[in-house]
Amino acid sequence: MKKLILSLCVATGLFSCTSEADQKAKLGAANMAFYTRVFDVAVNEGRTDIFDSAYVDDAVLHTVPEVKGKVNAKAYYSNYVTGFSERQFIVKEMFADGDKLVKYWQFKGKHTGTFFGIPATGKTVDVIGCTIAKMKDGKIAEEQDFMDNMVFMQQLGLLPAAQ
Repeated sequence: MKKLILSLCVATGLFSCTSEADQKAKLGAANMAFYTRVFDVAVNEGRTDIFDSAYVDDAVLHTVPEVKGKVNAKAYYSNYVTGFSERQFIVKEMFADGDKLVKYWQFKGKHTGTFFGIPATGKTVDVIGCTIAKMKDGKIAEEQDFMDNMVFMQQLGLLPAAQ
């Protein structure tokens, strides 16, 4: 009887424990769901107030110039909402390893408002890019976006198209 009880205790212990890899996978899945929802609400629905609770206070966006702080991160992305109508932000693929995320995305829209000081051109854009993000305690702590800014500016009519 002692062996049976001991065997049950050991089996229960083994099956109730999750490995570090399982914990990272669960954390990554939760972070991906949160991150996807934030940008869907903010960009596609135009409700940038979600950024108030999505970023850590000392968030950093590695852009030129670098953006520091939750309030400034919200202001940065608000330019896309006020600058473009018919916005579509599409997450094409995303991967996570715990608190680290990589997102492959597409942004479409019509430039009908002021965008970072650039008056409306009426042009449509369709660009793809990639973001590397770091999460902290379930919030966005750091982001770095990569996209072809030259193509973006050409689509806005601000640079001549490549020949």
